[in-house]
Amino acid sequence: MTEALFRDDSYLRECQATVVDTGAGGIVLDQTVFYPMGGGQPGDTGTISWEGGSVDVTDTRYGDAGGIRHLTEPDAVLPDAGTQVTASLDWDRRYLHMRMHTALHLLGSLLQYGVTGGNISATKSRLDFDMEDTVDKEEVTAGIQALVAADHPVSCRWISDEELDAQPDLVRTMSVKPPQGAGKVRLLEIEGVDLQPCGGTHLKSTAEVGQVRVGKVEKKGRHNRRVSIVLDQ
Repeated sequence: MTEALFRDDSYLRECQATVVDTGAGGIVLDQTVFYPMGGGQPGDTGTISWEGGSVDVTDTRYGDAGGIRHLTEPDAVLPDAGTQVTASLDWDRRYLHMRMHTALHLLGSLLQYGVTGGNISATKSRLDFDMEDTVDKEEVTAGIQALVAADHPVSCRWISDEELDAQPDLVRTMSVKPPQGAGKVRLLEIEGVDLQPCGGTHLKSTAEVGQVRVGKVEKKGRHNRRVSIVLDQ
């Protein structure tokens, strides 16, 4: 089991850790700041360093038994189990993902439809909506920017599986349901704007999103519209 430090503090850029396992082109640590791919958000990249060596982390994925595997090049020299290491994020890339992910929640708060899919990247992100209506790009962009300018606080908290079952309206995603069975589910709350299950990394305030606008809007079926957003950095 890897302790996921990013769940409590997404602004942590590095941590000290102990190697639990190595092999198959990856490293499992006892704790990490690296977010593993999931929920449409890419896995983090960065470096793991130790006395006498370091290795680039090319991706991060969930492994077996609750472990988080930091992937490396197949021929990389890896530290032995028990080695004390420093895990350091590619922070610029991660922070773009945080801005994008939070911005997608703002987009979803304006387009009140079921969500059928989504994807996050550092350059362009999207949500797919179960809708037939057209999207006014300028109007939605103005709506997002108003929410950014309002500087709404963003936070995360946990509820029980039973509490989520009693509030099914919290779940906006139609194709993927939040993971249950661990006894609790993590909620993202943008104060006065959005509240729903989400395991991703987010900002502390909507103001940090910065300049964002709606890009391409595509028709992907009779009841599906794909809405992309881009950041003007």
